Amino acid sequence: MSLTELTATSRVTVFPLEGLRVAYTTQSSDERGLGDIGLVTVVDAGGDGEELWRLACDLGGHQQRHAQAQWILTQASRARTVNAYTDLLGASWTAYICRRFVLDSLFANHDVLMTGRMVLPGLQA
Repeated sequence: MSLTELTATSRVTVFPLEGLRVAYTTQSSDERGLGDIGLVTVVDAGGDGEELWRLACDLGGHQQRHAQAQWILTQASRARTVNAYTDLLGASWTAYICRRFVLDSLFANHDVLMTGRMVLPGLQA
């Protein structure tokens, strides 16, 4: 499996999801800074983000990838909206992207969903 490595500093929301620790942040595809790319990753060592797609299938009941991507983005945006979890402002991170999915249309203000694993230095295990 080919990995894309991204490193940045941004707001990251970390939340629990069915035994996983999940991190959500946004990236922009151009200089406008719209955050049109949703980056939803597992934080736990050994994860690769495919766990999120399995949950979308098993819990969300979705067989189509588009619906699974929407389910993943819904969980992430919900966690950020309720602000009941860890919200790290200006967090430095490295993500190892395993999957990039282009949505059919704008969903939760995102055109693209990227999933994988994120390393957040200083975040306790």
